[in-house]
Amino acid sequence: MSRRLRSAALPVHRHSLLQFVLDGFLVAFAYVLAFWLRFDGLPGRGPDAKYVRLLPHTLWWVVPLALGVLAAFGLYERLWTYIGQRDFEQLGKGVFIMALLVVGAIALVHPVTAPGKHGFRTGVLLPASVAVLFLLLTLSMLAGVRFITHLVTEGRVRNLRVAKGTRDVLIVGAGEGARLVVRELMRNPDLHMRPVGFIDDDPRKRRLKDEYGLRVLGTTAQTDFARVLDEVEPDEVVIAIPSAPGTVRAAVVGACRERGIPVRTTPTVFELLRDGAGQLRVTRQLREVRVEDILGREPVHMELERVGAYLRGRVVLVTGAGGSIGSELCRQIARVGPRKLVLVDHAEDNLFEIARELTEERHVNVTVPVLADCKEDERMREVFGEHRPGIVFHAAAYKHVAMMESNPVEAVRNNSLATLLMARAAGDFGVETFVLISTDKAVTPATVMGASKALAEWAVEAAAASYPRTRYTTVRFGNVLGSSGSVVPIFRRQIAAGGPVTVTDERMTRYFMTIPEAVQLVIRSGSLSGRSGEVFVLDMGEPMRILTLAETMIRLSGLEPGRDIAIEVVGARAGEKFEEVLFNPYERAQPTAAAKIIRAQREPLDPGWVKEIFDHINLLVLEGDAAALARHVSELDAQRAAGAASRAPQASS
Repeated sequence: MSRRLRSAALPVHRHSLLQFVLDGFLVAFAYVLAFWLRFDGLPGRGPDAKYVRLLPHTLWWVVPLALGVLAAFGLYERLWTYIGQRDFEQLGKGVFIMALLVVGAIALVHPVTAPGKHGFRTGVLLPASVAVLFLLLTLSMLAGVRFITHLVTEGRVRNLRVAKGTRDVLIVGAGEGARLVVRELMRNPDLHMRPVGFIDDDPRKRRLKDEYGLRVLGTTAQTDFARVLDEVEPDEVVIAIPSAPGTVRAAVVGACRERGIPVRTTPTVFELLRDGAGQLRVTRQLREVRVEDILGREPVHMELERVGAYLRGRVVLVTGAGGSIGSELCRQIARVGPRKLVLVDHAEDNLFEIARELTEERHVNVTVPVLADCKEDERMREVFGEHRPGIVFHAAAYKHVAMMESNPVEAVRNNSLATLLMARAAGDFGVETFVLISTDKAVTPATVMGASKALAEWAVEAAAASYPRTRYTTVRFGNVLGSSGSVVPIFRRQIAAGGPVTVTDERMTRYFMTIPEAVQLVIRSGSLSGRSGEVFVLDMGEPMRILTLAETMIRLSGLEPGRDIAIEVVGARAGEKFEEVLFNPYERAQPTAAAKIIRAQREPLDPGWVKEIFDHINLLVLEGDAAALARHVSELDAQRAAGAASRAPQASS
């Protein structure tokens, strides 16, 4: 409190003391110069001498009065390096008020008198001409020194002559993010990038210029944007709207690609949050536009600190912590402030990387890396007993469909039986919330991988009936862009190798979501109220054709599909669906309190039936009967559907 009072009493930043002193000299010089100009060199005699004598009698208090007024207008709260339009407005107001106060004070105090008629002494007022000169000189001097300082520190003096090889850059966006980009480009002439204007859809910004004199040249509408590109002919375009929807990014990229203009972008909102970037650095953070940026779907924006508040101060355990989903879960959970974050993974390299990132790069000092396999019941119970987690996110799973078809025993062991062991351990140790990460391939499964994840969902639902103190939740979603083994990194490698890009079938469509979006919704799902054992499905938007995805990625690489990079249709694999669905036939989509999260309403399972199923599957796993296991798990979902219809499910023999 005392610190605030001192700041209010003397609103001068400690680094601005030199500026404060310099302004004092400038005010004194302006005051003397006003008298000198008005009275032709300050005569000692004559009719004007009485006015000139005002100068030494008033100078000593005019300067402190002026500085006090300027300080009251907040002109010494920041360095001149960072001043903007508002500071110059405050300077104009402060100088005007200061001049009025000086004139009024002289009129009231009458520090100098002169003989009048009949021998009376009369006061001498400050001549109006001197007052006007003082106001104009003070304003011009104070504004001038600030402007010159700002020019020098911003690098604009150096940029008056455009260096050879400088590229003209058109900025899409005219908000704070765009201004940060412009400021960085102007401060760093070595980048050889000169901003030439903005593109923005806000009509209110069309009439405004920024502090560098740049203005909005047009909008992102197709015809208007094309006009600006043809008129300005920029060498590069930078998208500086972190929250821009994919449709806008796609339109910008398309128009620029037609003209051979490269496009780069600032980080998205998710990247800024994930990286904790407080200030943009163009040289480090501008990047090429990726397919994730132009999906055309509206990204999910969520206040993680609010929706993830239930994790704050808690012990949180994440399995599969080194994987694509698990590692992003760890990053976002760490932002909320858990008391302890236990990272479990059986892959040493992946676990090492996420633990190192959290501790060394993000300075998260509550992480505990645990090298353990979820398939080992005794080991996982040791981990639960030692750390006593309150919330568990079970993200550990095998997910590559073709590989799981070749290894059905390991698929079921890792995806199904391990989930059953984890769910039971969570119940035995009194975990408050258990969240399973599932997949759309668990819906009417046609592959071993999909069936193994459907079994995992059943295991969690059965555990919910056996452990009422623990709230079990399953979160189901489709493909996430950029995850290991997903189609996007595969296409990237194929394009880098010169092609061909392989597509299984031209009719193939898939849902896509970015990893940070999916993880934020997973965290939100863990806090939704409802009965234990429920399945939540993430709204994935509209599906995208895989062929369209391949063509888009090729064009983003500056190449043309079919001409520079061939696209080869190789045929669908066994069990591969042309379209992914998110709900089983026996499930009904129900809205929830959270946007983009849907409840899969269905009849509850009989825990006894689930136990019989797992006993039989466990026996097949122990025997290593891969053929029987693959056949059996593929039949299970049909049994579940029939059981839901009759409400009397029976286990197969």
